[in-house]
Amino acid sequence: MASSSPAPLPDLRARLHDVAREAGVSLATVDRALNRRPGVSPRTLLRVQEAVQRLTQRLDDTASEPSTRCGGWLLCFLLPAGQNSFVEQLREALHALTPWLNEQRARVDVRTTDAFSPAAASAAVKRLRGQYDAVVLMLQDHPLVRDAVERMAFDGTFVVTLVSDIAARARNHFVGIDNGAAGRTAGALLGRFVGTRRGPVGIVMGSHALQDHAERLQGFRQALAADHPQLLPLPPLECRDRPEAAQPLVAELLARHPELVGLYSIGAGNDGIHRALQEAGAAGRLAWVCHELTPHTRAALLDGSASAVIGQSAAQEARAACRLALARLTRQRELADIEPIRIEIYLKDNLP
Repeated sequence: MASSSPAPLPDLRARLHDVAREAGVSLATVDRALNRRPGVSPRTLLRVQEAVQRLTQRLDDTASEPSTRCGGWLLCFLLPAGQNSFVEQLREALHALTPWLNEQRARVDVRTTDAFSPAAASAAVKRLRGQYDAVVLMLQDHPLVRDAVERMAFDGTFVVTLVSDIAARARNHFVGIDNGAAGRTAGALLGRFVGTRRGPVGIVMGSHALQDHAERLQGFRQALAADHPQLLPLPPLECRDRPEAAQPLVAELLARHPELVGLYSIGAGNDGIHRALQEAGAAGRLAWVCHELTPHTRAALLDGSASAVIGQSAAQEARAACRLALARLTRQRELADIEPIRIEIYLKDNLP
């Protein structure tokens, strides 16, 4: 008999469409029931609760046999849209993992969204609700995004943040480098390459809204203030990680500050920065430290435009995110052998 005060919902690990099918109701009704929204009768709420309990029990009974669950585990990587060489490296790494994922009876879908638009990013997360067992997100930290992540995690989806963290209580893991330490490393390297010269230092970043960029900026400023007070960091220029936006910004920066002694590129868009330095005749004249070893930054190192590149392994991060997700989904103990993501430093002398 339906109760007027239903018990709290158990931890949900089944996908929403599975619950809807099990309970014989619509997906919208399941969503309203799980989030305690109006318009759901006590009887329907009880049906949804019982469906969740049955599905959860089945998952517990068959956790090590994902082949019984719609053909295997479903994972999704939601990555920034647009031209981003590091994102392409992540795609290539996931493609290379396909044979191993097949052995684990798992499949990865890669989707993209405008990571610089909170509304678009949160809408993209909401569209994934109930569709995947685990979701790996490379998005900005914003209240709209956090809310969408919290709701998705409440449904039982395992959530991993990648490269840039999101301050959502429900996210399960962050996979990436210590971005504050990366920024401090950039400051130390730039100071050494500038040497005894004094003057302003330009900064180009994707956006303050990206947690990894904000943490790198803070670490960079700390390093300059502590060890290189003769270097004055200028206000950061935001290019949304687009080379076509970064190029005119840097060209204008060089024209406005001919005394510039250094440049720090926090995110992507380095192809545009490289072109701006070459066209202004500033390549090699000032110290330039940037992030991620890509074909563009490799070329900049080789021709002397870039002084150093701070890298992180896209392959290691993709593999770690997948292993963490599958370990949780198959109820394995926490993986102790997943190495922390290391901060890598590349000069033209040690390019792999």
